[in-house]
Amino acid sequence: MEIDSLGRISEAVISEFLMRLREGDADNPPLTASSAGRTVVAVRGFHKFLLREGLTAVDPAAAVKPPAPPQRLPKALSVDEVTRILAAAAGAEAEPAVLATRDAALLEFLYGTGARISEAVGLDVDEVDLETGTVLLRGKGSKERVVPVGRYARDAISAYQVRGRPDLVQRGRGSHALFLNARGGRLSRQSAWTVLRRAAERAGIAKDISPHTLRHSFATHLLDGGADVRVVQELLGHASVTTTQVYTLVTVDKLREVYATSHPRALSSS
Repeated sequence: MEIDSLGRISEAVISEFLMRLREGDADNPPLTASSAGRTVVAVRGFHKFLLREGLTAVDPAAAVKPPAPPQRLPKALSVDEVTRILAAAAGAEAEPAVLATRDAALLEFLYGTGARISEAVGLDVDEVDLETGTVLLRGKGSKERVVPVGRYARDAISAYQVRGRPDLVQRGRGSHALFLNARGGRLSRQSAWTVLRRAAERAGIAKDISPHTLRHSFATHLLDGGADVRVVQELLGHASVTTTQVYTLVTVDKLREVYATSHPRALSSS
């Protein structure tokens, strides 16, 4: 359809334009959802301007929505990769002993509880009960939840509290924080990120890893092991189970991969 006036541009014309952007043609490659979305936003802005200036009577682009970007699945490490990172932190020879025990405790805690990094560095000593194996976490909106702490994390925290934290406390002003920096103050999010990155490097893992990666791995490994998605939701502190269900997509992908490589008839069914 040839457009020779602004009045001939309708919602259907703009929708078809969006479709052609996504499909591409012989001269133009198809655009990704994000690229097409930016174009649609520009078109919507243009028609808002025309309407505001009185150059058109209606806005044909008002109801045209940019394409939804593809859902980004969380990137989880394998159990073996996590084990290697935790072992690298515990056996770090390049760090002073007090910091090595702290690093091991921090990473074991992050993976063992699925805590956000902000929740971990915000912890005070009395919020972790090693006898009952629980921790009080304060999530988004100061919403509190009690989460179990596994044996590996409890042992690592106990070792840190005996052989590492007392020395760090003496360097500072007696902070109540569980995880302390080299000066005795509360460990920052940036420093915690550095702890994980160094452990990953020592473990020979070249992936782009952040503290949130351990949270993703926590959730994915629980679901792989048969945990109910609503239990994982409570452990992660998600307000809605919809947020947690993204991890089930990762698990389905793994099941599909195992099926494709293990079932004698898998290739013929694809």
